[in-house]
Amino acid sequence: MRTGGSIRTRLMWAAAGVLLVFLVSAGWVVQRAHTDSVQAQHFAQLQSTVYLLMAQAELDPDGRLQMPMTLTEPRLSLPRSGLYATITGTGLGLTWQSRSALDLQLPHTAAPPLGQWLFTTQDSGVSAAGVAPARALLSASLAVQWAVGSQRVPLVFTAFEDRQTLEDELHTFGRTLWSWLTGTGVVLLVIQTLLLRWAFRPLGQMAQEVQRVEHGQQSQLTGNYPQELAGLARNLNLLIDQQRQRQSRYRQALDDLAHSLKTPLAALRATLNDPSRLSSCVAEQVDRMDDIVVRQLSRAGASGHSAFAPAIKLAPVVQRLHATLDKVHADRHLYWTLDCPETLEWRMDAGDAFEMLGNLMDNAAKWARQHVVVTLQIDPQQALSIQLHDDGPGFADPTIAGQRRVRQDEQVPGYGIGLAVVKELVDSYGGSLKVCRSTLGGAQVHVLLPDTPRS
Repeated sequence: MRTGGSIRTRLMWAAAGVLLVFLVSAGWVVQRAHTDSVQAQHFAQLQSTVYLLMAQAELDPDGRLQMPMTLTEPRLSLPRSGLYATITGTGLGLTWQSRSALDLQLPHTAAPPLGQWLFTTQDSGVSAAGVAPARALLSASLAVQWAVGSQRVPLVFTAFEDRQTLEDELHTFGRTLWSWLTGTGVVLLVIQTLLLRWAFRPLGQMAQEVQRVEHGQQSQLTGNYPQELAGLARNLNLLIDQQRQRQSRYRQALDDLAHSLKTPLAALRATLNDPSRLSSCVAEQVDRMDDIVVRQLSRAGASGHSAFAPAIKLAPVVQRLHATLDKVHADRHLYWTLDCPETLEWRMDAGDAFEMLGNLMDNAAKWARQHVVVTLQIDPQQALSIQLHDDGPGFADPTIAGQRRVRQDEQVPGYGIGLAVVKELVDSYGGSLKVCRSTLGGAQVHVLLPDTPRS
C-alpha cells in the first residue's frame, strides 16, 4: 500500500506557507501605511515652510515683493540643502527663489485654485551649467491674493523638497521592518516545528506500540493517550482481542471436533467385525459426524464482539428460533412464553445472536417438560439481559454448566458444548453467564451483556 507522506511534514509545509503569506501581507500593509504616513508628514512640513514664507513676505507700495536676507528656515539659505522655495505671481512668472536653489532650475508648477493646496511629485531640471542631475521633488503650492492698499496681487507660494530624503527614510524603515519580520518568521517556524513534534509524539508512540504488537513484543496498546487518540487505542485493542479470541475459537473448535469424532469413529471400528450391523451403523455414525462437523464449523465461525457491529432487532431472531424449535419438538407440545419488545435493538453480529439464543433456547427445550420462558430486556444499567427458564430437572451441578465437554445427561441428544459455545460468545462481548434454579422448578440461565464491552 502506497503511503501519502508524513502528516507532520504536510502540516509543517502548510504552516510555513500560511506564516509566509501572513508575514508578507502584514509587512506590505505596514510598509504601505508607513509610506503614506511619512509622505503626509513631509507634505505637512512643506506646508509649514510655505506658512513661514508667507509670514516673512512683504509687498512695497508698488506691488513688488520684498523678502528678508535671512529666513527663519536656515536650509532655504544653504545651497542645495534639499529644501527649496519659490514665489511667483500669477501670469507674471518667477518672482523670487530661495538661495538653496542656486544654480538649479526648479520646475514650474501649475497654479492651484485660489486658497487651495496642491501637492505633487515632479522632476527638477538641471543646473545652469547643465551638470546637476535630475531629481524627484515633493512640492506643496498655495495660491493667495496679497492685499496692498486697494490692490490685490496674486501670488503662488511653493516649497520643494528632495524626494531622496523621503526615499532614504522609507528604505531604512523597510530594511528594518523586513529584517524583523524575517527573524520573527524563523523563530515562529522553529516554535511551530517544536510544537508539531510535541503534538505528534502520541502518534509516534502509538505507531511504535502497534509495531511491537505486530512483532509479538506486547499484547495490546498500553500508552496513556490524549482524548483524541484514546478512542482509537481502545478500538485497536478491541480488534486485537477479537482477533485473538477468533483464533482461540478456531483452535478450540478443532480440538472439540477431534474430541467429538472419537466416539462415532470408535463405534464404526467396533462394528467392523459385525457385517450385519455395519451398514446401519455407518449411516447412523455418518449422520452424527455430519452434525458434529456442522455444529463445530458454525461455532468456529461465530464472530464474537465487534466494535463496529450495527444494531439489530432481537425480536425477529427470537421468533424465528421459536418457530424452528417448535417444529423440532412438536411431539412434546411445549408451551413457550416469549417476552421481547419489538423495538429492542442491540449492537452484535446477527450470526452471534442466532448462535447464542439458539443454543440457549435449544438447551431449554431439550430439558423442559412442558414450559419454556424466554425474556429479553434492557436492565437499569443499560445492559442486555437474557433469561431462560424451564420446568425440567435443572442442573445437577450448576458450577460445571458451560464448561467444555461436560454434559449434564448423556441420554439427552447433543454433544455437551451448547452452553460452552454461549459462554465463549458471552465472554467475547465482555458479559457474564449465570445458572441457577428457576421459579418454574427447572434451570434458569441468565446472560448479561454490557453496553460497553471490556477491552
